[in-house]
Amino acid sequence: MKNWMKIALGILLISGTIAVFVFASKEEDKKQIAFPDISIHVDGENAFLTESELTTRLKDKVLIFSKQKNKQLDIKKIEKSIRSMQEVKNVNVFREIGNKWFIKVELRKPIARIYNSFGQSFYLDEDGFLMERSTNHTARVIIFSGDINDRFSSESVLHFINNDSLKSIKKIDDVYRISNYVCNDPLLYKLIGQAWLERDGDFVLVPLVGDQKIVFGTAYTDKEVAEKFGRLKTFYKEAMPYEGWNKYSEISVKYEGQIVCRKRSV
Repeated sequence: MKNWMKIALGILLISGTIAVFVFASKEEDKKQIAFPDISIHVDGENAFLTESELTTRLKDKVLIFSKQKNKQLDIKKIEKSIRSMQEVKNVNVFREIGNKWFIKVELRKPIARIYNSFGQSFYLDEDGFLMERSTNHTARVIIFSGDINDRFSSESVLHFINNDSLKSIKKIDDVYRISNYVCNDPLLYKLIGQAWLERDGDFVLVPLVGDQKIVFGTAYTDKEVAEKFGRLKTFYKEAMPYEGWNKYSEISVKYEGQIVCRKRSV
């Protein structure tokens, strides 16, 4: 008899506890959710998405709205929507007990803007992904134009960057090597503003300081790019202060182990 009573009391206690939790959960679902705590991180100065723009996009998709209740908040759907935005590299959406929830976003870092032969303009980011140009934002990056026949694509440059069979066809991987090096070098980042691709496959760089062109040549490998820029930096650090910024009309690092300069005609 005593054992039966203990079991009955235990069942009643468990049932009561479950009922309390169910009631509390239903009451929690009815509560109005707070506005999200949004944190947007970008490496550098070029942010292509602001907090207000992100909020507007989520409101347009009716993922957040006025007087939204806890039960109406779909964390997974919101995270999926933000992840699909081309400016976004990583995102984490989560909530705490109560009505607080958070959106943490890491943006892509553009390193080049490309104007191709078909009139398209788009950005290339540090991970090799292409981004359509923004109507609201511009980035201070090196600009590439000329005989570039690569079209905008959702495919990452890194998928074919080491494919030897595409070297003579694809040029955007060369653009990536040059811009990635420039973007990560403090001197070159301040020095190089534009790049032009000639029909013969040579890149010509245009510095922001001085009135000369830099014949860079090809950019087939990271090693080739690093070696050429190494020679160029040595020249700018050691020769330019003595020769003057306007003495030469052309500086060439096209050929291995050489720096060939052409003096400006008087």
